[in-house]
Amino acid sequence: MIHYKSNAEVELIRQSCQLANDSIAYVAAMIKPGISTMELNDKADEFIRDHGGVPNFLNYHEYPYACCISVNDAVVHGFPTNDPLKEGDILSIDCGALKKGFHGDTAYTFALGEISAEVKQLLRVTKDALYKGIEKAVVGNRVGDISFAVQDYTERRFGYGVVRELVGHGLGKDLHEDPQVPNYGKRGKGNKLKDGLVIAIEPMINLGGKEVYNDKDGWTVRTADGKPAAHYEHTVCVRKNKADVLSSFDSIEAAEKANPNLCSDY
Repeated sequence: MIHYKSNAEVELIRQSCQLANDSIAYVAAMIKPGISTMELNDKADEFIRDHGGVPNFLNYHEYPYACCISVNDAVVHGFPTNDPLKEGDILSIDCGALKKGFHGDTAYTFALGEISAEVKQLLRVTKDALYKGIEKAVVGNRVGDISFAVQDYTERRFGYGVVRELVGHGLGKDLHEDPQVPNYGKRGKGNKLKDGLVIAIEPMINLGGKEVYNDKDGWTVRTADGKPAAHYEHTVCVRKNKADVLSSFDSIEAAEKANPNLCSDY
């Protein structure tokens, strides 16, 4: 069942999204060679709690961490580890917060130090695809219009692999609500978009093929060919003419640019 949100509920979701965004920005300032993703996870957990929220990924379907931190060939749902990050790694941080009864959800991919031109392009194209999907999140369109926009740009134009097994989703009082929002599909298909629908749009795009597999931890999703993947996510509310983007990359991108260890020129 799809739950449409009141204006007041949308503002509460915006607050939770901003907390999730700010927690990613907080740890982005710490990313450097030698730091572990477990340290980043713990700092994000601490930040969310210090600002009146709860890490909503923690213990969700028994997921044991506050963040999903996926490195290189890990697409999503990566377990934080004590392994040190190194120059040339890319890592996506997917983070959510629960505050005042409503969930927020967002994700961003970072590059540590120098990366190849082809990986830079992957990050740029995946982020651009997110906004192309958001452009279609308006009253009167259908979910398939969002899906097609992401797939058409990443797969048909650039030849990247669009992950089929994982999708975006509605959210509100629950972290995952109807409808599902795939990153592939046909225009004019799927649920009709109505005012007040809040959804997470999250392109998960592979440099190589679309095939993925689950690692032995049961959660981490990796590319079958071992090539890197990128993941960006915004939570948006469907409105007439233009979607209302409830999450924001402003604080994250500012932290990215300020950290000399991170590549931001993609």
